[in-house]
Order: sequence, then structure tokens, then C-alpha cells
Amino acid sequence: MAQTAAQTVYIVGMTQAGRPFRPSDWAERLAGVMSQFRPGGGGGGRQIAYSPWCVPTSICGVRSVVVQPALRDFNVMAWDFCLGFARDNELLLYVGDPPTALPGKGQGSRS
Repeated sequence: MAQTAAQTVYIVGMTQAGRPFRPSDWAERLAGVMSQFRPGGGGGGRQIAYSPWCVPTSICGVRSVVVQPALRDFNVMAWDFCLGFARDNELLLYVGDPPTALPGKGQGSRS
């Protein structure tokens, strides 16, 4: 990916071929792996919680992950890992604003 100003990235659990990405809990797994990257560091002994920079969500009814540009500022390798995951698995990527509709799906809302 070219080195440009980082923006919020939305990784949507639908392949470029229009198929749902499996396993169905992939978003929670990816966010769980990224949970150590957070303001103030991972911190020992605390309950596991998602990083505010990599959060699972649903976009248009499809499991997704929102990756904030602060993750890139904090650890560029973690940022690259998230984008590489999306690229390697041929997932839909949106930069800047979340999609309001997905290919093959009707209008939806981000929840």
C-alpha cells in the first residue's frame, strides 16, 4: 500500500467474489489479535478488551472490522498486518467512509 495519509479503513467480511468470509467469527479473531495495540500499551492482568483502534462491527449486515489510523501511528507493522490480512483473503476494503451498500446486498446501515 502506498504511503499516504492514513484514514479509517473498513474491512468487510465479503470476498471480492461476493462470498461471505469464513469462519463467521473472523472479525472478533482479528480484533482479538490486535487487542494488545492500544493507548498505554497492552497492560498485564487486565481483562481482555478490544483495542479502540481495531474493532469488530457489522456493516450492512456483514461482519467487519474498523481499523483506525491511530494504529498505524502506534505500530505500522500492526496496521500492515490488518491490511495484509484483508488483501491475502481478498476481502472488501473501504477507506475513509464506511460503505452504505455492498455488492450484491441492498442498502444497509452500520451497526
